[in-house]
Amino acid sequence: MLTSYTEFETQLVDKNMANETRNTTTDPLQEMDRQTPTDEMLAHAARQSRDKGLDDVLVIDVDAHHFETSSWAQVVEYIEDPVWRHIAKSFERPDGSNPGALTNYQPGYNYQNVAGRIPHSGGLRGEVIDDKTVHRDVVLARRSMDALSIDYQVIFPTPMLGLGLHPSGEQEVALAFAYNRWLTQEVLPGDDRLTTLIYLPFNDPEASLRTVEEFAGKPGVAGFNVTSVRYKPVHHNQYMKVYAAIEESGLPLGFHAGPTWDDQWMRQIDRFIGVHALSFVLCNMVHLTNWVLHGLPERFPKMPVVWIESGLAWIPFMMQRLDNEYLMRSSEAPLLKKLPSDYIRDMFFTSQPIEAHNPKLLESTLVAMNAGTQLLYASDWPHWDFDSPSSIWDIPCLTEQEKRNILGGNANRIFKLAPEGATRKQAAE
Repeated sequence: MLTSYTEFETQLVDKNMANETRNTTTDPLQEMDRQTPTDEMLAHAARQSRDKGLDDVLVIDVDAHHFETSSWAQVVEYIEDPVWRHIAKSFERPDGSNPGALTNYQPGYNYQNVAGRIPHSGGLRGEVIDDKTVHRDVVLARRSMDALSIDYQVIFPTPMLGLGLHPSGEQEVALAFAYNRWLTQEVLPGDDRLTTLIYLPFNDPEASLRTVEEFAGKPGVAGFNVTSVRYKPVHHNQYMKVYAAIEESGLPLGFHAGPTWDDQWMRQIDRFIGVHALSFVLCNMVHLTNWVLHGLPERFPKMPVVWIESGLAWIPFMMQRLDNEYLMRSSEAPLLKKLPSDYIRDMFFTSQPIEAHNPKLLESTLVAMNAGTQLLYASDWPHWDFDSPSSIWDIPCLTEQEKRNILGGNANRIFKLAPEGATRKQAAE
């Protein structure tokens, strides 16, 4: 066990230097595979963080993932209903594993793990874990946080992001409570740098309300999350008690996008790159449109709303499109007291995947959305399209203070994770 941040930092630097020496002298380059440790996979990103001095910058990763189905045999033990628990356990294999019993694994998720930059994205199952004092997911999260100079990390499930399309709302509720209890009892206590936005079983408003009442205030709970791949109008009156309870708790509400190949529009696309480009954005575009036009920012003005994993390019489009329509038909949105774009500028958005290939378009986007106060850094590790903190630090049109705000300061205003805004290294000193 490491006794301090400094001890780990020293070991990581020494190991990375050894790897660099090995790879540039006599040994051939080693191909990365499912067994490659996280710190070796992120060695280049770790060197970037060191070179840019990001150890001295507060970095809060607002979207990282673990693969809950790797621990599904443990999760199903938390299913409250004995019948559903028995059915779920009947999926168990002879080796004791349980391949996502009762879930509805959606087309598209399998493609996340192939033909990308991270060959062991699918659960990091091949990575060797020697530390048995905490849950495996804690060790994996520590490795990514320490390599990327991340001080705090908000973790989300992965296959469960598609659970909103489950044909059985009852099963979504059962799995949501089981997962939330397992996560808050077995994983989050392993490291106080880890936190989460609790999964809301949004197909059932009453169950969602019970979720807020049970988990608000628990250690490691930084807010609540709606998985956006679902066909539920977020403005329906049946959700107003849920939003009121979240607002009263002082915690934010997030909408986390995801891929789906089941949507009728997406079925016309025959390449995952197209599904990935559109489906992650389309679901949040629909929910944000309903959220704004039905005046929910006016009804719940104290509740921060965060739109997660849709990138940034869609935001100026939504601002212009909704403003244009509203100015011609404002009678259809009677609760609004200002332009839709003004409400959108008050919301928060995570950075990943940041579309940075056209610097001029990126700069216009950042200006339009007030990125200096509203943008939150997200890595999306360990997915194939992850972004390291340098993806923010290297944007030339941002001031240093804006970079610091985006990497951690803005998120800390919402989640209040870092006392007095200090990094873990600064707190240790």
